[in-house]
Amino acid sequence: MPKLKPDTIWPSDEEDVEITKQAIEDGTNLTDEELVQFKPFEQADLPESLKKLVRGRPKISNPKISTTVRLDEDVITFFKAKGKGWQTRLNEALRSYMLTHK
Repeated sequence: MPKLKPDTIWPSDEEDVEITKQAIEDGTNLTDEELVQFKPFEQADLPESLKKLVRGRPKISNPKISTTVRLDEDVITFFKAKGKGWQTRLNEALRSYMLTHK
């Protein structure tokens, strides 16, 4: 459990009871019979267009891989000095070399 900030204020027992009471009044309290009616998303009666929705980024055909490479300091300094996107430019330089040396 993360450490709390020093100024964290905890509600008193009475305040906590009142907060819980109001949350119950505001929320939807479902009975066991109502909860049984829920279905997994895959089994829900939804239009096909909704079933095809996928969360997150689309999968790419050749994803990049993470690796560790030891490079000379001046090489890294040069690419970083060009600003944001230095890793992409380094990748492009390596790709250019690769394509010309096949």
